[in-house]
Amino acid sequence: MSRRPLFHRLDIASVVVFRALHLGDMLCAVPALRALRASLPTAHITLVGLPWARQFARRFPHYIDDFVAFPGHPLLPEQVPRHEELTPFYAGLCERRFTLALQLHGNGTVTNEIVAGFGAQAMAGYCSGAPVATEHTVLFPYPEVGAEPDRLLHLVERLGASAAGDHLEFPVAPEDRQELEASGIASGLVPGNYICVHPGARKRDKCWPPHRFAEVADRLAAEFGVGVVLTGSAEEADLTREVARHMQARAINAAAPISIGAMAALMKNARLLVCNDTGVSHIAAGLRLKSVVIFSKADIARWAPLDRDRHRCIWDPDAQRSAAVLQHARALLAGIDPNRQRRAGMWPYW
Repeated sequence: MSRRPLFHRLDIASVVVFRALHLGDMLCAVPALRALRASLPTAHITLVGLPWARQFARRFPHYIDDFVAFPGHPLLPEQVPRHEELTPFYAGLCERRFTLALQLHGNGTVTNEIVAGFGAQAMAGYCSGAPVATEHTVLFPYPEVGAEPDRLLHLVERLGASAAGDHLEFPVAPEDRQELEASGIASGLVPGNYICVHPGARKRDKCWPPHRFAEVADRLAAEFGVGVVLTGSAEEADLTREVARHMQARAINAAAPISIGAMAALMKNARLLVCNDTGVSHIAAGLRLKSVVIFSKADIARWAPLDRDRHRCIWDPDAQRSAAVLQHARALLAGIDPNRQRRAGMWPYW
């Protein structure tokens, strides 16, 4: 078999990418998708993902041309399988005769079989065992260490793509700003003069206690004169209300039935985000919004934003490190040189 990378051996007219995960996981794939598009500028790229990710595909039309909703699999926990849709789903993908199926969903233990069912001419991705290298199948051993964006980007680089940067993106569209304005949530807010506090997460057991968020928000409001906006989905309104109840300072409760894009438009004009390890931390990375992210369960080396100067990640499973959260929030708001913090012994911070 030729030793040339797969991208250099195939005339790739179309690619189907499989990543059926939630918001933060999807945003971590943006550097890989960007490299894929840069290397295959004329290829038609289709994303197969969870139904919600149709909006993700619409947000990145410069990298994704088409979207197909995945009906689920019994061994994948992200959604309940819709068994009646499975046969037409696989038949429809096979009819499209993709040149390449790219598995960007984990170590392939379950997902390689799913992606093989797409009927593409060639397949690539990670695997959990020994590498596979045939003329039309390339599987590399899954890396057990490293940041998630880098793991995915490294895969497409090994297939022949050139890196186009490892930074995340979150484009804010005019309709996002219009939705935010129509909601009235941001009326009276001065851009650059407020912080966002996001006490929720998709899994509640990852959440820092509301009284800890309240403590940090009160201190920052008093010391820096910034307004406090409590962000979240409508389903997280109970958490934002609880944070507000513990606060001395006035806070705007922005947990409302607005879209992810409208929430990002709100965050874009903030000075800082304080949040749990959840999807909004990756939105902040995409917006280049400074953040302090509190971890309690997940692999911090894998899921922490890559820019460790702009985004400070605190390991605090017992909710005892509010002083460290405050320390780094103050430094980010004051614009203190990270090298000065390192010399002062404030690094590493997890």
